[in-house]
Amino acid sequence: MVVGVIVNSTAKVLNRVFDYIVPKDLEEKIKIGDRVSIPFGNSKKLQEGFIYEIKQESEFAVKEIVSIEKDGLNEEGMKLAKLMSRMYFCNIFDCIKLMLPPGTSTKIVENRIKDKKGNFVYLNKDIEEIEQEIADGVIKSPKQIRVLEFLKDNEGVYISDLEMYTDTSKAIIKTLEKNEYIQIVEENIDRNPFILKDVPRDKKLPLNEEQFKAFEEVNKSIEDKEFKEFLLYGVTGSGKTEVYLQLIEKVLEKGKTAIMLVPEISLTPQMVNRFLARFGNCIAVLHSKLSIGERYDAYKKIKNGEIKIVIGARSAIFAPVKNIGILIIDEEHDSSYKSEMNPRYNAKDIARYICKSNNAPLLLGSATPDLNTFYNAKNEKIELLTLTKRANSSNLPDVEIVDLREELAKGNKSMISEKLKTYVEENLKNKKQTILFLNRRGFSTFVMCRNCGFTAKCKNCNITLTYHKNTNKLKCHYCGFETKNITVCPICGSKNVRYFGAGTQKLEEEVHKMFPECNTIRMDVDTVTKKNSHEEILEKFKNENIDILIGTQMVVKGHHFPNVTLVGVIAADSSLNIEDFRAGERTFQILTQVAGRAGREQLPGKVVVQTYNKDNYSIEFAKEQNYDLFYNAEIMMRKSLNYPPFCDIIQFSINSKSDLDVKKVAKYIYNELKKEFNIIKNNILIFEPVPAPIDKIKNNYRWRILVKCRFNNRVIDLINNVLERYYKKNFKNTRLIIDVNPNNMM
Repeated sequence: MVVGVIVNSTAKVLNRVFDYIVPKDLEEKIKIGDRVSIPFGNSKKLQEGFIYEIKQESEFAVKEIVSIEKDGLNEEGMKLAKLMSRMYFCNIFDCIKLMLPPGTSTKIVENRIKDKKGNFVYLNKDIEEIEQEIADGVIKSPKQIRVLEFLKDNEGVYISDLEMYTDTSKAIIKTLEKNEYIQIVEENIDRNPFILKDVPRDKKLPLNEEQFKAFEEVNKSIEDKEFKEFLLYGVTGSGKTEVYLQLIEKVLEKGKTAIMLVPEISLTPQMVNRFLARFGNCIAVLHSKLSIGERYDAYKKIKNGEIKIVIGARSAIFAPVKNIGILIIDEEHDSSYKSEMNPRYNAKDIARYICKSNNAPLLLGSATPDLNTFYNAKNEKIELLTLTKRANSSNLPDVEIVDLREELAKGNKSMISEKLKTYVEENLKNKKQTILFLNRRGFSTFVMCRNCGFTAKCKNCNITLTYHKNTNKLKCHYCGFETKNITVCPICGSKNVRYFGAGTQKLEEEVHKMFPECNTIRMDVDTVTKKNSHEEILEKFKNENIDILIGTQMVVKGHHFPNVTLVGVIAADSSLNIEDFRAGERTFQILTQVAGRAGREQLPGKVVVQTYNKDNYSIEFAKEQNYDLFYNAEIMMRKSLNYPPFCDIIQFSINSKSDLDVKKVAKYIYNELKKEFNIIKNNILIFEPVPAPIDKIKNNYRWRILVKCRFNNRVIDLINNVLERYYKKNFKNTRLIIDVNPNNMM
């Protein structure tokens, strides 16, 4: 028997199948997806590989597999890896490693993440016998009695927890072990991130008419065991999560499992609490802020079938869940579902494939759906389910627009308009909470000399540095470079250096000056670097009734704060002024989502949107909180300019340390694409190579080529033909990245 093996390597020349003989003693065990140990090339060390295919013979003289290792893929996983490699123009192994246990995607000869061991304590005698000995005075020590009493209800407790809960010492425990009252057993420690969470259980809530109708439509697909895609389009606070919970309950009743994706790590704790309250500990959480050990233990439980519900960010789509009954993507419009790293996959594409393979429904949910998703729903490629009312009968908040040009004319140069200031003062007086949203971190967005015009830029990237006041440093948010703040211009020597633009740090400072007695908390990338910091900030804001939460887009999605009655959007234009055809869509989505944080209970909510572009249609329709009006205006513009959903955009990014090399390779790629696409001229538009909007990052010059077309199997084949010739050319020190419908056009 011969097998084709994919070797663990990111080298493009090794992105192919290598044949190996299967030893007789392994023939019955070997299967597609297995992780194997193999000799490779002239290396004396064993390499890692994965079984790609099984066949009877090879035309080459081949070596033998040495052994089968644990933690491989199944055949379905290998099938998905093949598909992703072709669709996203990357190595097969890049796709395989997304599906491996956390911490094990290194070569098999290296150290792996291990099970964590610990000592656990069990009773060694019957409870009745122990109670009799206590009654007869055989056991006299109060501390020993306290330990034994505790163990009656808590057998299998971790030894350090036993010491803490009974306020005793190791010596007492050792004495009990010596006298054979207890036994200490070494077992694996469950690195469960919420094992100590004490969340009271709840019961399902009655569904209103719209919720029930949506539930019934999806449940029909669950009952019929058929793949169907749904969009649950519901206003903020309309009770989408309750629909999710009740559908998952139905799936569990049938002995199946569920995956629930959320866009932000900051949303995960809140969602976990809802699921723990409803389902108890049969859930696992997967996201990047967990330790590798926690993720590894969760992965093992999922693979062993101990877990029925997986909740997590984008990568949780690759959890080894069996027998999936439903897959839900909450806030489906969010850009975080599209990977910015290799492989540049879209989680919605993967979800669709998984649901088809499992004959299970795929449910997408949002108050502001992705335009492509809503277009497909309008054209009946996806079934549209609508929730028009808030679940608790509360009203949507009133939204007011403040023209910052008028504020400047009145002499108000602060970040907070007079109207917003008045409303914040009212909220402080009434002991209600406020959220202030600004989608820029740092203190100032750039530093400039007002005499000669010098602007402080990153030495590695063609981008301005951001001033962070708390560290008094200038930082690049692209490569991480930082330097001391500039107070004297290095060009003309002037001290007339000023800060322009504003970030969350500066906003926090202004709030403290304007409202000196209020307490605030800030949530942005700079404040959530520690583990569990997302949850700690949100819990602190909610439970300690902090007056004002200041944050970036982390604070706008999905959170439920009953006491928040006011939301202020400090600079609504920040997402409008970017070089991206989706700027209007993203602005509308952010404004509508942030507005949805106000007045979610019976208290009336108010939203103040500050802007220099009050007549922009995205801002006007966000004020009305009317997605349908926005969609109708945006879809007409997209159609006239032939933008998605009327085409797909493929971005070819060419990066190099050499300006000459990047131009040379960009020209080569462009000419090769023209040759290939000349076969199917219709509806294909190839734009000539140009420097990227940010033309230098991390000392790499950046050019790009854009192609507008319908992305299909024929187009994939033609692009792979170009890539085959490109890699044979072996252009040194140049990197090519292909991104289908990229989020970041910069």
